[in-house]
Amino acid sequence: MVVLISKRQSFAWLTPFLLLVMLFFLVPLLYMLVTSFSNSEGFTLAQYKSVLTNNYILQGFKNSVTLSVISAVVALIVTLFAVHAIMHFSQPVREKILIITNLTSNFSGIPLAFAFIVLLGNSGLFTLLFEKWEIGALSSFSLYSWSGLLLIYIYFQLPLALMLLYPIYDGIQQQWKEAAALLGASTFQFWIKIGIPVMLPGIVGTFSVLFANAMGAYASAYALTSSNYNLVAIRIGALIKGDIFAQPELASAIAVLLAVTMVTAMLISEWSIKKTRGKL
Repeated sequence: MVVLISKRQSFAWLTPFLLLVMLFFLVPLLYMLVTSFSNSEGFTLAQYKSVLTNNYILQGFKNSVTLSVISAVVALIVTLFAVHAIMHFSQPVREKILIITNLTSNFSGIPLAFAFIVLLGNSGLFTLLFEKWEIGALSSFSLYSWSGLLLIYIYFQLPLALMLLYPIYDGIQQQWKEAAALLGASTFQFWIKIGIPVMLPGIVGTFSVLFANAMGAYASAYALTSSNYNLVAIRIGALIKGDIFAQPELASAIAVLLAVTMVTAMLISEWSIKKTRGKL
């Protein structure tokens, strides 16, 4: 029995969702934009001038972009091999792996930082074991350094990358491999000529999502380094919270530029995807 729903009823059911989007996304976004262009005297561009001439804030952008790009690239490479390996398991096993991955992707922020501190902090389990086993290179590893941040960023990027890349890899048809083999192509030639070009738009799109995910990460980085490492998300939090005194207008300007950076990455990704698909 097919139940017909009128457009009016559909809109009524959609209203709560639209209200939530408006209240918790559009209103804060508009407030942030307005605040970034204003001060006590009215409209001004002083906040943006401060951001673009402040070497410390620019260094925060540089650190965030570097950390985001490296963590996204490493997560992509590791996940591509992982997805290739997962495809060799049976369908029920793959589904269980995806369920576990989905659960793991929600483990982030403060709990994730705490787990890393328990394992690799100054008195962490593995840190003490490495000292006992006299493995100097590992026992001297500092979780609270740039390397530690990179490790935790890569960790929380992996489940997301796997969830995004799995359906892309699953789209490679077995018939394509068989047809290529019948025509005399080796496995390497199949992936170079067919597999990777077909997957490339999805890989580029996944990279842009991972990049945006890392650029906006705050809780894990703050829990590990407090304000000791200069990242743009931490800088925004410090200016709103007010380590010395609050500067919400300056924080809004930095947040707008951060959003522009992420939107630019997404647009470049979309452009790359369209261009790649046009060549296929």
